[in-house]
Amino acid sequence: MGVIVKKKEGESPNSMVYRFVKKVQQSGVLREVKGRRFTKRGVNKNKRRLSAIHRATKRAELEKTRKMGLAER
Repeated sequence: MGVIVKKKEGESPNSMVYRFVKKVQQSGVLREVKGRRFTKRGVNKNKRRLSAIHRATKRAELEKTRKMGLAER
C-alpha cells in the first residue's frame, strides 16, 4: 500500500513534498509501521515445550529435597 504523488505542472518541489507528507499521514502507513516496529513475537512451540520440561524437572528436584528435609519452604 504505497502512496503515489506526481508532480503537477508548474509545482515547486517543496509543495510536492508537502503534499506527499500529508498523504502519507492521512493514509496511516506510518502509524501502522511504527505499531509493528515494537511488537514482539510470541515464543515458539519448541521453546515453550523445553521451558515446561525444565520447570517440571526443577519442581521434581525441589519436591525431592523437601521430602528429604534438605530444603526449607
